[in-house]
Amino acid sequence: MPPFHSPWLEDYIADLRSRSPNTMDAYQRALRQFLSWLMTLPGNAPPFQPEYLTRTALEIYLSELEQAGYSVSHRLRIKSAVAGLARWLAEEQDLPIRDPARGVRVPAESMKTPRQLSPEQRVVLRQLVERADHPRDSALFALGYWAGCRVSDVSWLRLAETHVTSRTGWLRVGYKGGKYREIDLIRPARQALYAYLKQPHLAADREFVFPSQRAQRLTEAGIHHWWRNLKAQARKGEWELIADITFHDLRHDFAHRAREVGWSLEELAYYLGHVTQQGTPAIQTTARYTQAGRDSLISKLHLLDR
Repeated sequence: MPPFHSPWLEDYIADLRSRSPNTMDAYQRALRQFLSWLMTLPGNAPPFQPEYLTRTALEIYLSELEQAGYSVSHRLRIKSAVAGLARWLAEEQDLPIRDPARGVRVPAESMKTPRQLSPEQRVVLRQLVERADHPRDSALFALGYWAGCRVSDVSWLRLAETHVTSRTGWLRVGYKGGKYREIDLIRPARQALYAYLKQPHLAADREFVFPSQRAQRLTEAGIHHWWRNLKAQARKGEWELIADITFHDLRHDFAHRAREVGWSLEELAYYLGHVTQQGTPAIQTTARYTQAGRDSLISKLHLLDR
């Protein structure tokens, strides 16, 4: 999808200069994504018109984002950005437009047991990456599957905080909430990231490990888009196994695998970045990542029959 441009949007963004640079950047990206999608709806031919901003369109868009695995915080950001644009159009441009976000609810994330992938799902995902045979695909997947990184960890990973050779590797990650941590990489993650970093087309003076074609870094939305494209390469039988798996599910599965090989909750909390404001491990959060389920207990029931 080509970058979205509109005089309305450009003028609105210009009026946001009193906000922090991070807020401006987040709102601008959120609105460009939403308005680009809005232009694909029947009857909404370019150029963008303010009357295209309807509650129905916003609700459908947020629902699609939820199905695609986008976080609650990302969907709330979209809702807030659209509300801000509508308010600006009504108050500053004197247009007869209603707030499309009024009455729209973004459901909180459920407390369901975090995802533990089956052996078959793990095989399918790893084979998809292998068949893609691209260093960037391998590196992105490895940071989720082999290092348990958040999408924000990957998107904001800076080259200066990436220390990887053919034999050793560690990262400083933790953009979310400013809770940075240093983590060592196991061999599959280290090898995939090292192979990617050696690509000759990458600028040596870039700030971020994963740049995009249009920006300094691959955004969180860009990573979700990449993940959907990767899964779209699955064959029919494979697709049925991995259709609803999100990139964040890789982090959950990493936690389950770490517990299975003996990591303590304190060790896992540190590695995943589950830390309180006081700097202590947030054990309750980590325990939720590795809740027991029926499948994990079924294989152990026979141990009682002794």
